[in-house]
Amino acid sequence: MERKNPSSTSTAPELRKRKDPPPGPNSSKKNQSSDSRPPGRVFKRVKFQDARNIRTQLSDVALEDGKLDLQKFLNAREFEIKALETSMRKCKAANATRAFQQVPRAMRRRTASHNVKRIPKRLRDKAKREQVEDNTPTVDARKRRPRTTRARIRAETAKRLNILAAKKKRKQLQKASADDAAAVSGEIKNKLISGVQTRQARPKIRRNTLNDPPKPKTKFRKRQVNKTWLPTHLWHAKRATMTEPGKPLWRFAIPLTPTEKCYRPTHRASGQKGVVVWDMSYMSTIGLYGTEEGVERVLKALGLTQQSIWGNRGRSWRAGTRSWTGVLSKPKGESRRNIGPATIIWNPEVPMEDVDTEQPASPKKSQRQLFIHVHPSCFLELFNELLKLVKMQAPQPHVEDLRFEIGSIRLTGPGSTETLLGVLQPYYDSVGTEECHGRIFKSLVGVTNPASLPKDALLSFSARDPRLLYPPRPINPTNGIAESDLLKIMTEWPVERGLGPSGLFSRDARFRASQLPPQKTINRRKGLDTPEKALEVITAVDPPIPVVLLASRPATDGQAQGTWTLLAPWKCILPIWHSLMRYPLSTGGNPRFGGLDELRQVAYEHGAPWFPGDFPGTDAGWNWEIEQRVKRNRDWDRRPKSKRVEWKSLDRGAGRKGEVGDGLSCDFEHLFGLPKGDDSSKSTAPVEAEAGPQRQNPASVEKGQDSSALASTMSVIPQITKAAFHTFLASSNLDKPPTHSIITVQLTFITRGVASSCARIYRLPTRPAGAVLPSTQTEVPVTMPPSVRGLLPDELRDQWLRQLPVKSAHANVISQRGKRLSHAPRMPPGAGIQTRKALLAKSLTETELPSTVERPCHGPATNQLDVDGYPLCPDEGDLIGFVTTGAFSMSKGKGTAIGSISAGKALETFRATGAREGTLCIVRNAGERVGWLARWEAV
Repeated sequence: MERKNPSSTSTAPELRKRKDPPPGPNSSKKNQSSDSRPPGRVFKRVKFQDARNIRTQLSDVALEDGKLDLQKFLNAREFEIKALETSMRKCKAANATRAFQQVPRAMRRRTASHNVKRIPKRLRDKAKREQVEDNTPTVDARKRRPRTTRARIRAETAKRLNILAAKKKRKQLQKASADDAAAVSGEIKNKLISGVQTRQARPKIRRNTLNDPPKPKTKFRKRQVNKTWLPTHLWHAKRATMTEPGKPLWRFAIPLTPTEKCYRPTHRASGQKGVVVWDMSYMSTIGLYGTEEGVERVLKALGLTQQSIWGNRGRSWRAGTRSWTGVLSKPKGESRRNIGPATIIWNPEVPMEDVDTEQPASPKKSQRQLFIHVHPSCFLELFNELLKLVKMQAPQPHVEDLRFEIGSIRLTGPGSTETLLGVLQPYYDSVGTEECHGRIFKSLVGVTNPASLPKDALLSFSARDPRLLYPPRPINPTNGIAESDLLKIMTEWPVERGLGPSGLFSRDARFRASQLPPQKTINRRKGLDTPEKALEVITAVDPPIPVVLLASRPATDGQAQGTWTLLAPWKCILPIWHSLMRYPLSTGGNPRFGGLDELRQVAYEHGAPWFPGDFPGTDAGWNWEIEQRVKRNRDWDRRPKSKRVEWKSLDRGAGRKGEVGDGLSCDFEHLFGLPKGDDSSKSTAPVEAEAGPQRQNPASVEKGQDSSALASTMSVIPQITKAAFHTFLASSNLDKPPTHSIITVQLTFITRGVASSCARIYRLPTRPAGAVLPSTQTEVPVTMPPSVRGLLPDELRDQWLRQLPVKSAHANVISQRGKRLSHAPRMPPGAGIQTRKALLAKSLTETELPSTVERPCHGPATNQLDVDGYPLCPDEGDLIGFVTTGAFSMSKGKGTAIGSISAGKALETFRATGAREGTLCIVRNAGERVGWLARWEAV
């Protein structure tokens, strides 16, 4: 058979991959014949080809009779360099990049299919022209023919169902319009007869009981049977990975992470340039109302017993100009058990300048209001505890569930203050009627870090509808006050002048703010006004939006960026969110949004524990740990046997086999010797906080769960705070913490190492009695390999201490001796050759000490057989805790982690060895043999 030439022009048109390009405007029919038509890939734009062609000269030009002519050679190279520069200029001028190469970084993956509708509007015309010139094949999904019979039947069925649904909808609209007309006519008739003006009913807020979530629209009602959408759910659902529909988190549909790769951009935006924004409306708010004395007793029962917050130092907090952030607790037997972190703010009652501090006006009878802002995982526990406490008071305060009344947004980064200033405009009727806090907020132009403001600063004022100025304009720095005046305001912080009650605490103010005009009305008003001009506030139509701004600073890293928390009515979060995402930053770009993963990332980079994942000593933290055990177990089961760790056969050296405890969990039950439930690693978490009386928990309970055993284990592992741990440490009576108590710590690796979740934390092994210290021994004894003896070496602690750099272990000694021995000693006059040799040899041997600053100090040799020269990890008796969050920290440039350790063992080790060796620990990842030296610090 004769082979066909694939490059032949006689190839059938239907066998070619791409069709021929369309004819040009000046081409004739004669030139459009199939024989003379060029193929599609050759049909390129001439100016781009000319720009990419770089002219060169042959090397034979520089040769004359076989000899190199230097001048001709230089001229040839000069010609080629100029041709290269000319080509570079032409390429830049010709704009050789395609439209799909000019889209933002976040859209490049979306435009990989060369769909013109997926790129920005400004590039669509260019993309269409390029597709026509290059003959790029495109596919319209709506016009694509079904390839199989099953797909064709499904498409036809869907088409018929859409027709039936449209008919049904038309009938419903006709009936609804008739009913509405009859209702409106009847309402007008009643008004004319009675002359009574009615208002829209406010949503009911029951006291001392859980309230129902907002009733969703009929279109989305079935999707929210077992969960509640955030105000920005539809915006996030298109741009982020959400929780699974059947597995909500804390009874909310929460965005987990953006669909684009954003780990490094989030790190830069949160600390270097930009801003990261989160919709935190799933955070729960509880209202507490009653007499000041009764409210004070309730708060003291929740653990607020510090004298500083009830004395003169806490006067600003009780007046409503500061916020309090801390850990709430409840009594549990003879000790207390932590509930979780919370933020408490008071509603200012009267201006502080009008209060007589010497003779207060009967604080027992004055009614006060406050908000408790907590995490949804511990909301139900705190709400039930509050119900118990308020029933013990006389007169009895009352509690309100305000979860769906108040939403929140969190911002962090250098551009957070600028973004808020560009979106939130204080509301006032005329000049001179501005609120005090609104004026202070507008004067914060130039603040790049909320942590520079006074600690726990609070601003409460009314803002305008951000849709009146949409899209938002960048703020002008020249409109702000002088730098000296800004420093004066930040130093004095005059927020107590003209202070009045906050509108966010008023139920009527929140309801009026929720009655914002529809977007159609805003668009109609913009069409009647001048383009690009802000709409004026109409008092009867545009209600003020009460907001509260909380500025906080990280408790662990003093140089890190602070955080703004914006509290506003639930239905006002969406218009504020749209303006925040469109604000043009002065540093370029727009604010980035984050999900739950980015929230954990920012907390980890700041060295702060994230609730509830890093608080296993609380009920919410333990529930999170049980959920993570289920997830890790399922992932481990899906892997093939060759790709997963066999925990029973893990060789830990010295004849030890098997992982310590469960390798897929932070096994505190094994640490404290507590009983486990039946197959607790495969159990699901206990029931979450209910979102309303009519809703049930959708999470299915797997087989083999022993809820009673899990609950008992959960209740006997309390978590103490950093302040409580230091109190035990400074106690002269050697007091001990509660039994099985744990404390959250931050781990920093000294040399190398990166920890992951469920890593094991060991303390340094204790020296056996009668062991020879490294300072007194003359030579390292030769011992048998531990794998042969089946025992750990006696000098294992010294092997681990040998990993410490000398600079950090003996800095004082080296600094003193290094200065003295940095120069060779001066030779005495008239010294002989033997004396000179002796002094030189002495100086050489002694001046070697400063050069070994970064090398480990001398000590016993490490094991060379079991773990390739690394010291062996201690045994189970020295296990003190587990890592809950671990990775490589970009802010510190080394491995760090957040974990929980036994408070009793940590206190015992600290008292026995001191601060230098008491905070040293060994971290080993689950399923690995090598451990790494680290240092822990309570947070």
